Amino acid sequence: MARPLGTSTQHRSIGSAHIERELKLAVDSDFHLPRLPGTPLPRRLLISTYYDTAAYDLAHARMTLRHRIEHGKHAWQLKIPLGNDRQEVEVAGDQPNPPASLRGLLVVPLGYRKLLPVVTLRVWRTGLLVRQDRVVTAEVALDTVSVIKNGRTIQQFRELEIEQRQGDETSLRSLEQQMRVAGATDHDGRPKFYRALSLQALTPAPHPHSIAPAVEHVKWALTQHVKWLLAHDPGTRLGTESESLHQMRIATRRLRAVLRTARPILLSAWVTSLDQELDWLSELLGTARDLDVQIAYFTEESSGLDARDRKLLVAFISHLRSQRDAAQQVVLSELSGARYLELIKRLQQAAHDPAVVESPFTVDQLAKRPFKKLRKAIKGLRASPSDVALHKIRIKTKRARYAAELARASVGKPAVRFIKAARALQDLLGVHQDALHAERYVRQFLKYSTSVRSGFVAGRMVERQHQRCHDVRKGIKPLFKTLLKRGKKAWR
Repeated sequence: MARPLGTSTQHRSIGSAHIERELKLAVDSDFHLPRLPGTPLPRRLLISTYYDTAAYDLAHARMTLRHRIEHGKHAWQLKIPLGNDRQEVEVAGDQPNPPASLRGLLVVPLGYRKLLPVVTLRVWRTGLLVRQDRVVTAEVALDTVSVIKNGRTIQQFRELEIEQRQGDETSLRSLEQQMRVAGATDHDGRPKFYRALSLQALTPAPHPHSIAPAVEHVKWALTQHVKWLLAHDPGTRLGTESESLHQMRIATRRLRAVLRTARPILLSAWVTSLDQELDWLSELLGTARDLDVQIAYFTEESSGLDARDRKLLVAFISHLRSQRDAAQQVVLSELSGARYLELIKRLQQAAHDPAVVESPFTVDQLAKRPFKKLRKAIKGLRASPSDVALHKIRIKTKRARYAAELARASVGKPAVRFIKAARALQDLLGVHQDALHAERYVRQFLKYSTSVRSGFVAGRMVERQHQRCHDVRKGIKPLFKTLLKRGKKAWR
């Protein structure tokens, strides 16, 4: 379901956005939908003209832009990556060119390249809303697609889409199995217009061979993380899903970790300069990300309070949202600035041609260094480590984990086991850090609302943060032990 957006400047000219979670299956001309509990949908005609550059830059970035007509209603629809899903953004209107509000989200993948109509698809859609206990769990759509060129049909095909609504992964897979029993088969994963234009499906570049030079592993990792960062640039600009900014920040951190790990084989001044710019970007995104985490936490906390106390917390959450809106404006301003756009160019160049120096280091040896630093830090902890010390361990754990991911193809299963242990420790220490930040925001809540009842609510929340920290400290030692044991096996 599309949901209305906020009232920020970026959103006012955009009608709606929603996360798209769908599964595609291939079907032949004889396929019929099996009987399913739900409501049949009326037959619909969708006429979609897809836009891209002459080199299909949007398609290569896993993005699609189309103008759709249905029952005389016109709308522009943009689909952008959101993790492994996609987010669809819609703007109503029959203007002949893509609206500026959508083009503004595509500054990085498009640059100044011109958008052109590349193909028109006429789709007859039938299907139904699948219900379980009166809840719509999915929409099943059977599409008959005609590819139109110069007013003529040049190709036809059918395909099946199952879009998750309020159901979970289990219900989605159950529907998939029923469709396969009815005759559906594997889909090649391509969007409709890929198939219409005979474009190949986007497949991840294979990891370098285990014995490949270290620089090849570095280039591969940089390429993957730069692509991930760029994929989430439009969603971060849009600002409707906090996960977009989160994924962009993760990519930034991974890029920094790869550069740090590979420093012995890279030109010192080159890697230092690039790391400084990535640090700037990480800090820029960090303020907004911290607010997203706290808004989500306090929203969940408020659901467990009675109406009187919930009202106090809702007012504070509204205050945090105002801060988040202000942070979004800063993010938008910087992402449109010359510094960020220059950084993107540098990152793309770095992934293609990093400034390498002659070095005997293998990728295994490079990855071992962050683990040794982590091991030394863990062994140097006091019996009751300070909050600052635990935060430093968390940072070193991230770096050791990302370094292990760089060497995973070379080290094999021991690296995979180490990565799993590092992720578990990192997540637990993340809870500790989030609790510390939450306590800081609780004190801000007290300043924001100074009633006696507010003091009582704040006291309860502070106690919860202390309990969260206590639980982390109680469960952390076994994770340390597992991590060091697996690290020793991975980096002999």
